[in-house]
Amino acid sequence: MKTARELGLIPQGRLEPGPGNAITDVAGVSVGHRSLRGEGLFTGVTAILPHAGDVFRVKPRAAVEVINGFGKSAGLMQVAEIGTIETPIVLTNTFGVAACTEALVRRAISANPAIGRKTSTVNALVCECNDGSINDIQALAVTPADAEAALDAARTGPVEQGAVGAGSGMTAFGFKAGIGTASRRMRVGKRDFTLGTLVLANFGAAGDLVLPDGRRPDPRVPAGPERGSVIVVMATDLPLADRQLQRVARRAGAGLARLGAFWGHGSGDVALCFTTADPVEHEPATAFTTQERLADGHIDIAFRAAADTTQEAVLNALCMAPAMPARNGRIYPCLADWLMENPSP
Repeated sequence: MKTARELGLIPQGRLEPGPGNAITDVAGVSVGHRSLRGEGLFTGVTAILPHAGDVFRVKPRAAVEVINGFGKSAGLMQVAEIGTIETPIVLTNTFGVAACTEALVRRAISANPAIGRKTSTVNALVCECNDGSINDIQALAVTPADAEAALDAARTGPVEQGAVGAGSGMTAFGFKAGIGTASRRMRVGKRDFTLGTLVLANFGAAGDLVLPDGRRPDPRVPAGPERGSVIVVMATDLPLADRQLQRVARRAGAGLARLGAFWGHGSGDVALCFTTADPVEHEPATAFTTQERLADGHIDIAFRAAADTTQEAVLNALCMAPAMPARNGRIYPCLADWLMENPSP
């Protein structure tokens, strides 16, 4: 399979991608997948680790933007209130949230036996999309062991995309979709930074997709109400305050809108942005800490990177996922196949 960029869908922009064009271009960030296959099963788990250390002890600063809140994720409320994340970020299907939450809690307790006894509890962070059109979601197939496997599989470097991990059974705009990622380099002053995005794409009504060149691919499936979801996870090494992180996360909406999304009533659209700069210690040595912060007058470059990477990551999810039958027998086609059959004039 080829990425959207390899298929000529991504025009020359003002910002260049990182070396891997992935969220893992941000130093220290790693991604792992666990894909489940079986009779009626096509689902899985994807894990994003902000750094290689103990996330509970060294908490990346983060913010969340709920674009449309028809979703069943865990942990977002505390991120919005406190401005940090305490566990890796795990993505799965809607009915897998409890199993993945248990895995994250047990993993954190194993590394920090004082959790819930001598120190605070831990805020497990799990986000979801409904893959029930392809996967038998009532089977409750995702287990804590599957989440552990995704966490253990996390690696820096290339990220597998398409119908893999949590993206296994996802669809978007009437096409097969799943996991996608992209990155952009940012020059601020005399320093270089990166913003990378990973999406779990499962949204958009059939026939609404708009490509960067203006074409509207026809998946040849019946159009229906917009009831999908999308989870957008952004990582950056740019030093941003919590308010700025939320403003950057909000720009995921611009990338989704470029694609033709309008965030329907039944759509769960969530964007999370964290920075690896100046993390927060669980037990700081002093009462006051100093954190570097970007001047607001320079933040537009991060806004642009957020919108661009969200758009490209979704297109990668669509292009890298092969055609697949739904549980009702209908076929979700592959966008890459449509592009080959309908070359740009």
